[in-house]
Amino acid sequence: MSRLNLDRDKIESCHHVARQITRQVQEFINRHTTVSIERATLRFLGIEEAIKSMPVVNLIVDRLPKEKLALGISTWFGRALAHHRSSSPLSLALRIADGRVNLGETPEVPFERVQQVLQSAVIRGLRRLDGAREKRQKVIDQTKREDRPLKYLIVATGNIHEDVEQAKSAVLQGADCIAVIRSTAQSLQDYVPHGATTEGFGGTYATQENFRIMRKALDEVGEKIGRYIRLTNYSSGLCMPEIAVMGAFENLDFLLNDAMYGILFRDINMKRTFTDQYFSRLVIARAGIIINTGEDNYLTTAESYRAFPQVLASQFINEQFGLLANLSEEQLGLGHAFEMDPTLEDGFLYEIAQAEMVREIFSKSPVKYMPPTRHKTGDIFFSHTLDALFNLVGVMTHQEIQLLGMATEAIHNPFLQDRFMSLKSANIIFNNARHLGDEIYWSPNGKVIRRARAMLEETHTLLKKVEQCGLMKAIENGLFANMSRAVEGGRGLDGVVRQDHHYFNPVWKALEKKQTPDEDEARVVHPRGVPARAEGGGAPRKRFRGRRHHGR
Repeated sequence: MSRLNLDRDKIESCHHVARQITRQVQEFINRHTTVSIERATLRFLGIEEAIKSMPVVNLIVDRLPKEKLALGISTWFGRALAHHRSSSPLSLALRIADGRVNLGETPEVPFERVQQVLQSAVIRGLRRLDGAREKRQKVIDQTKREDRPLKYLIVATGNIHEDVEQAKSAVLQGADCIAVIRSTAQSLQDYVPHGATTEGFGGTYATQENFRIMRKALDEVGEKIGRYIRLTNYSSGLCMPEIAVMGAFENLDFLLNDAMYGILFRDINMKRTFTDQYFSRLVIARAGIIINTGEDNYLTTAESYRAFPQVLASQFINEQFGLLANLSEEQLGLGHAFEMDPTLEDGFLYEIAQAEMVREIFSKSPVKYMPPTRHKTGDIFFSHTLDALFNLVGVMTHQEIQLLGMATEAIHNPFLQDRFMSLKSANIIFNNARHLGDEIYWSPNGKVIRRARAMLEETHTLLKKVEQCGLMKAIENGLFANMSRAVEGGRGLDGVVRQDHHYFNPVWKALEKKQTPDEDEARVVHPRGVPARAEGGGAPRKRFRGRRHHGR
């Protein structure tokens, strides 16, 4: 039952308008591919090696001119595989990468033959995704269900082995989810580093080996204490599709993945980002991973009291993009943040209204609620008080995932004792106020309900405005996060390729295939469930101000 008595017709209209907005963009997506999608396709087929630190998938895709890549890397790789019958996909890939086989000069073979030689590798990739998802669900089913909100903490030493030790410490103190913050600016690299890494700036490089190391460590500590520990990383930036494949293969639980974050906060070209996000979400959907969107970052560049309709409108849009890519509502961890100006009278009530309405409107979404950062100054006592208010709103509005704030925000990356103090505070508040929200009924004409209704109305107006001009133009006009990005500007546009009429990508095709209702249900890895309600980096900013780093 809605506690805010929101206008259901207005909410449905917002969903409808957002659907229209995303379908316009989807028409563009369906006609294009990107270099990252083609590399991700090769990774899906089992090509994970590197030569002199450069991934083989880059060495292969970079050898093809755009007019040939328009047919899809699968066309060329399949032809080569048909001609070199004794080669495995990996051994052939290594020979192409070091120049012994010229992919672009491979003679044409019947299309049916290309399909045939790639079929077993595609099936192996699908089984690998399904196997990881089933393994995760089995462990979750065998362990105790955690209270909500899940306590989510970050590690960011730059060294994966030190990250492991910090993560284990956080888990033993009560953390439910560990996010390995990515090295600054990795999102702007057009390749994924290879192997275990020990040197990162402000975080640790997202690599497949680092994923594997952290997953193993969390599984070991989780088994000792009888809990399943969730692992988070980033599927964003110029390598969004590739990291989705790597994260899915290594059994990550959450991936930060947003349709617009890279455009707004990393100045990555919007045509590239929209196309990449679609493929990455197809992978994520099949793998049963939950995405975390980045609307919380909007409130680091825009004031929460005035700009909240931008957040809500973006959530409606991100939801529709996700549904188009086969994600279920339970996999859409939409982002929201406690960023109300603490000097604003009744700001606490306004924040409750916003947090509550996000939970009510997206009732099946495991919303990820982010801590205050924008107004923190380095005063640890002020920060600790603000985090306590944040924790209280989180538990009383039944948030699903809560990234705990740090008193030392705006000073340094958290130390062990910073996390200990934060977890101790959250445990006290979550436990003491566990059912506070169930006891509260808001005054029909009070500030909370009036605020929620006003925000919904403004969001609807903003969505109609976006629909009229189109999403790409709306971003160019600065309608989101107060940031303006040109349609033809930003990084990565040269990696967008218009598909030829004969474009072929068997991985893409297999991932797009709609699953049956039973398969669909099996795909959703619930944290022994469904979110409670369903049952009834950031922008350019000052150093250390904000630790979201959604798209590093």
